[in-house]
Amino acid sequence: MAETLQLGLPLLQPAQAQKHVTVNEALTKLDGLTQLVLASATVVTPPLAAVDGEAYFVPVGAVNAWAGQEGQVAVWSNGGWVFSTPSLGWRGYIADEGTAATFDGSGWVRAALAVSPNGAASTFQVVEFDHAFGAEAVSTPGTQIPQYAMVFAVTGRVKTAITGAVTSFDIGVSGAVNRYGGGIGLAQGSWFVGITGQPVTYYADTPLELTANGGDFAAGEVRLALHYYLPTVPSV
Repeated sequence: MAETLQLGLPLLQPAQAQKHVTVNEALTKLDGLTQLVLASATVVTPPLAAVDGEAYFVPVGAVNAWAGQEGQVAVWSNGGWVFSTPSLGWRGYIADEGTAATFDGSGWVRAALAVSPNGAASTFQVVEFDHAFGAEAVSTPGTQIPQYAMVFAVTGRVKTAITGAVTSFDIGVSGAVNRYGGGIGLAQGSWFVGITGQPVTYYADTPLELTANGGDFAAGEVRLALHYYLPTVPSV
């Protein structure tokens, strides 16, 4: 047996020379895979250099030193990449997406509360984005509530003071313009927590609407966060 079953750590062999090399490789690999933090699960070009223990998931289409290693976890060790095969149920954190993920046997399911043997998942997600106002009475961010999302709340904070003839603003969706907040202040740092008494499910991609009160927006920026439950279907 040359390596351990779960993490593929190299084992010392009888009468092996330079034992420290094997031990150090195992420790570096262990450091990268324990409390797993993936720098990215979508980057296809490996960095030319990294910090020992830095880990990436190798996606389809990977090139250079990662070519032919799709589906592996790559850990930088002693000037090169060491690859490990993730197992069903591994959990990690994808740093460039800011989300926890569970490996379902073929890929990483983001924000999963539970995952079935065939990849159906219950996920709870928080999607954060910034939105800038123009000269308009109703402002619609590009990021939308996704189809089949059950929204529990929308929260936000004014990042840059909002200007114009507007005196306050509401946030909601078409037909319910203040569902997630009304009379929100314009000053930098103003915030709101828009929790509905009952979660609302959306059966099509749905944009938020930010509606000016008293006049039109001119400029300014807000940071918004969608808080929602989203199920996914099993594979066959």
